[in-house]
Amino acid sequence: MSHRPHDLAEEFPGQEGRIHTLRQSDPHFARLIEEYQEVNHSIHRAETLIEPVGDAHETQLRRRRLALKDEIARVLSAQPSIS
Repeated sequence: MSHRPHDLAEEFPGQEGRIHTLRQSDPHFARLIEEYQEVNHSIHRAETLIEPVGDAHETQLRRRRLALKDEIARVLSAQPSIS
């Protein structure tokens, strides 16, 4: 798999285990992660001109990615830390 900027491991360093655990146990969190990855993939394809989109659409995608990232961070911060 190619490296894409804003991958979850990059956005939440050291949280890979918690993300994996929550993804397996929390359907809402799993949907957030799936949508984040889809939106991030779309942005990457737009940025690299594989699938160019208009500026307004790209801005909308970036805003959605940020909202998803904020929601993922909120869920991660609300969960007890796994040691």
